[in-house]
Amino acid sequence: MTAAMLLQARGLSRRYGSDDTLVRAVDDIDLDVPAGQALAVMGPSGCGKSTLLQLLGGLQRPTGGEVWLGGRRVDTMSERALAKLRRDRIGFVFQDFHLMDELSAVENVELAALLAGQPPRRARRRATYLLDRVGLADRARHLPSELSGGQRQRVAIARALSNEPDVVLADEPTGNLDTAATHEVLRLFDELRAAGQTLVVVTHDARIAAVADRVISMRDGAFADSLHVGR
Repeated sequence: MTAAMLLQARGLSRRYGSDDTLVRAVDDIDLDVPAGQALAVMGPSGCGKSTLLQLLGGLQRPTGGEVWLGGRRVDTMSERALAKLRRDRIGFVFQDFHLMDELSAVENVELAALLAGQPPRRARRRATYLLDRVGLADRARHLPSELSGGQRQRVAIARALSNEPDVVLADEPTGNLDTAATHEVLRLFDELRAAGQTLVVVTHDARIAAVADRVISMRDGAFADSLHVGR
């Protein structure tokens, strides 16, 4: 794999069933993502975007092909090694937030750092800094139920950044948000892109293209076209 590329896939496939019931969720995809690029993978629901993201992040195993992150092959790792890789080098942002309801915003953000073995004071400082960065310093002690959809998604993004990951993988991050909350999240992604954070965002929301350096269209499990956005 090319050393200059942070995230790569070669011949990546995920198939379900066989013969007449065969579904090619991801069909022989090649992908190169350099460090610092913000990539949007766009397409309609059911085209394989979320499956692709899960394969790239080691949440699913491919039925064919390879995934590489930072020069290390991901798809052949043991479950223990995969868990450590996801914890230390990949930040996930999910459409449904996946926050712990009983924890405050700051506790949700610091949890990943604590699980990684960081000292509690350091984890709390990092979480406080990140909440301030996403504009939620005044909501640090609030529970998820006390936050709007846009605020909960921003907490989820802060949590994804807690261990300073190499890449942030976001799965339909605006799918459950209203227009105002969507604009909040888009502004934040644009700030992360400008700061050099590597992003891969899968979405059917065309507005995501506004925060991307590159946009790939996906249809029926395969890439249809690719566009580099001038900035």
